[in-house]
Amino acid sequence: MAATDRHSATLALAHALSAAEQGLPVIPLSRTKLPALPSPHHGETGPVGCRGACGRTGHGVHDATADPAAVRAMFAAAPWATGYGIACGRTPHHLIGIDLDTKAESDSSAALRRLALKHLFTIPETVTVLTPSGGSHLWLSGPPDRVVPNSASRLAPGIDVRGAGGYLVGPGSLTAHGVYRFAPGTAHLTPAPCPRALLRLLTPPARPAHLTGPSTQGHGLVHFVLAAHEGQRNTRLFWAACRAYENGFGDQLADRLTGAAVRTGLTEHEARATIASAARLTMPAPRSVRSS
Repeated sequence: MAATDRHSATLALAHALSAAEQGLPVIPLSRTKLPALPSPHHGETGPVGCRGACGRTGHGVHDATADPAAVRAMFAAAPWATGYGIACGRTPHHLIGIDLDTKAESDSSAALRRLALKHLFTIPETVTVLTPSGGSHLWLSGPPDRVVPNSASRLAPGIDVRGAGGYLVGPGSLTAHGVYRFAPGTAHLTPAPCPRALLRLLTPPARPAHLTGPSTQGHGLVHFVLAAHEGQRNTRLFWAACRAYENGFGDQLADRLTGAAVRTGLTEHEARATIASAARLTMPAPRSVRSS
């Protein structure tokens, strides 16, 4: 490895560890802004729904952690990493990233200001990261009981949202297009709470429930999860959560599904991560879940 590459990798690890000290879950990224660790399931036949349950790394944002030893181990396994990603939607901040892109045909910053005027909210002073392309990322914190999906230009042209299952390129990361940096005067800030009016725009309304009703269906889905044996727990929980969100009562049933999954042997964190994945899957698919 060239001296320049070693220097970039060392800086990336230092920045990632600094973010982890603040409780932010991180993963190593390559210069392409994609996760640096290859999937351990490459070449396997059949559907692979593993999100890290196999105990190996290489599951993208599902590997994200704030544990310093685990962060060091991931970077050691990916010495070519020159940046890091910060997982959104995770404790302690339940980070929401507002990605203001720069395109010739749109002014995303002006579009966000228009949304603020129309829906009567104030854009708060918060952590802001400047991208090499001239755009910016606003970091906001969300409530723990709301799942914010990823989206691309749904709010307005040029405004992408990074929520549960997405990640933001961390400040200090070196990519093929340049370095991500804190905007002046914002590095010392913590992510500001997302304004309620903006949060309503970021979370699409639930789909209407079928005629059988959430109570009857929810009872059956919870029992379906409780009946899981080892090796089925995550798969059954994911299937049940998908059905709940498809029928419009996923948020209502999330705590009961979590409790059932914990009784079968999953941790609460694993259960909530799987339920968040189901919520994302049943929302309109975004073009991308990584930051620009």
